[in-house]
Amino acid sequence: MQSDITSPRVTFCGFRRSCSLSAAFLAAVLVALAGCAKQQSAAPPPPPEVQVVAAVQRDVPVYEEWVAQLNGPVNADITPKVQGYLLKQNYHNGSFVKKGQLLFALDPRQYQAALDQAKAALAKSEANVARFENDVVRDTPLAAQNAIPQKQLDNDIASVNASKAQVLADKAVLQNAQLDLEWTKIYSPIDGIAGEAKSQVGDLVGTTTKMTTVSQVNPIWAYFNISESAYLGMATQISAILRTGKRSVNVPVHYIQANAEEYPHLGKIIQVNRQVTAGTGTVQFTAEFSNPDAILRPGGFGRVRMQTAENKSALLVPQPAVMEVQSQFQVIVVSPDNKASFRPVKMGQRVGPNWIVTGGLKPGERVVAEGILKVQQAAAANPQLSKTGIPVSPKPYAPTLASQAGSD
Repeated sequence: MQSDITSPRVTFCGFRRSCSLSAAFLAAVLVALAGCAKQQSAAPPPPPEVQVVAAVQRDVPVYEEWVAQLNGPVNADITPKVQGYLLKQNYHNGSFVKKGQLLFALDPRQYQAALDQAKAALAKSEANVARFENDVVRDTPLAAQNAIPQKQLDNDIASVNASKAQVLADKAVLQNAQLDLEWTKIYSPIDGIAGEAKSQVGDLVGTTTKMTTVSQVNPIWAYFNISESAYLGMATQISAILRTGKRSVNVPVHYIQANAEEYPHLGKIIQVNRQVTAGTGTVQFTAEFSNPDAILRPGGFGRVRMQTAENKSALLVPQPAVMEVQSQFQVIVVSPDNKASFRPVKMGQRVGPNWIVTGGLKPGERVVAEGILKVQQAAAANPQLSKTGIPVSPKPYAPTLASQAGSD
């Protein structure tokens, strides 16, 4: 009876064990299928699309730049030649003035009085000349007839000569008085820009008073100092030109303004200083620029750029293709099988939108000029690819106007 009761339990328990094994097997199959699905979903991404350009060789001019300061060819300090009270300022501070334009007017009354007095003195001297000449005319026949002493005639003649000398002296005084009166009106000696007036109406000004400065600004001069070694590189050309008597050296000079924009007018070298400055070992040059709109002003700072040589067969790449990391330069080179790798290079000067490569790159090799960040991200995601090359999808480089403008 007891064995009949336990037999069904054994059968039931065996059924439960079989169900448990089936569930475990099913779970294992599901995990395997999930792993396969995960591997299928983790397929590698497509190669990043980049723009590439081949390094090219060509002859390029070599330019050098120097800091320059502007000044007018003539900077006239306006100082009165007579003393007087300032009655009027006849220009606006900082405005254009013409040669001969009235700038200031002083009180003329004392100089007008001096002029009137000089005129009266001259008239008196001329009257004396006439009187003494009449005496000579009257006394000459009388002295011949011994009617009067000869000495009296001699005195008459001496008086005529003395009065004529006095006329010359009085004319000189009159001329000075006339000049003093004219100098109460102060005119601009040149065309240019008149600065701020240092004297106000009502001030007593004199011959030591600097009232303002008028600067010639068209043309305008840029002064800059170059090293003796740089000067020697062009000394033969400069000396040959100067020996011909020409005033300027036909070497185009570019002026870069303080806002980094290039001035539209080209300049020329007009003078080279006679000596090498002992303290700095430099030679001062002067370049002249046309300045019809007075854009450039005396005292301004900028840079002058001038061609000093020509680099034969220079290797060029666009500036966006060059990376600088801790003063070290790199480019991303794309191999014929479209794999990118980072390569250190040595750089020379910038030439317009391009950069001269002096080492580490060969002519014709392709470099990434657009999409550098994509390659860097791909390398960071799979560091192993940095050794074998990062697959990329290259396209021809198409520079934008913004990139060209930013490279200048």
